[in-house]
Amino acid sequence: TLFRSLGGGGALGSLGPSEAMAAAHALSLPADQYGNDPNVEMIWAMKAYQHAEVYFNLISSVDPSLLKLTKVDDLIYSEFQASFKDMKIELLDPEALKSETAKERWRTFCMKFDGVVEDFNYGTLLRLDCKKDYTEENTIFCTRIQFLAIEIARNRAGFNRFVVNNAVKTKACPLSAAEGTSS
Repeated sequence: TLFRSLGGGGALGSLGPSEAMAAAHALSLPADQYGNDPNVEMIWAMKAYQHAEVYFNLISSVDPSLLKLTKVDDLIYSEFQASFKDMKIELLDPEALKSETAKERWRTFCMKFDGVVEDFNYGTLLRLDCKKDYTEENTIFCTRIQFLAIEIARNRAGFNRFVVNNAVKTKACPLSAAEGTSS
């Protein structure tokens, strides 16, 4: 699948300097210049996957409650709380993002950040269950401002602390491939 083909850094890491420049140029052009060009879609998917990988590595390394993702985290958080105070952010229901009713609510929320948050409407990947890594089953595509709003709220509520705590435990007590076998 596309998700697996992006893993391991292979897709982005395999781009040479000229290919990376071409990709950067393609991403800077207005969207109306493209139809459903599979090459552009792949570039966007690679960029979204790279962002997800960087973010997960970040919350695996430091206490997420200390992170500041943008200059306007407080504004994003307060607007999110006012608009979606009952949303269960620990384990997201895809319908809370993708149903027709939800799309309308999110559209109103997202447009508040036009000109406030750079690339607010770019596509990115979001984990449905904040206690799990990015996997095909645990990932949904959303806008950057949706990602920021939900992840800022998760960080402030302490939900993402599970990720860093789990990473610390894994590093402190790595499992050996040979564990459980006799020598």
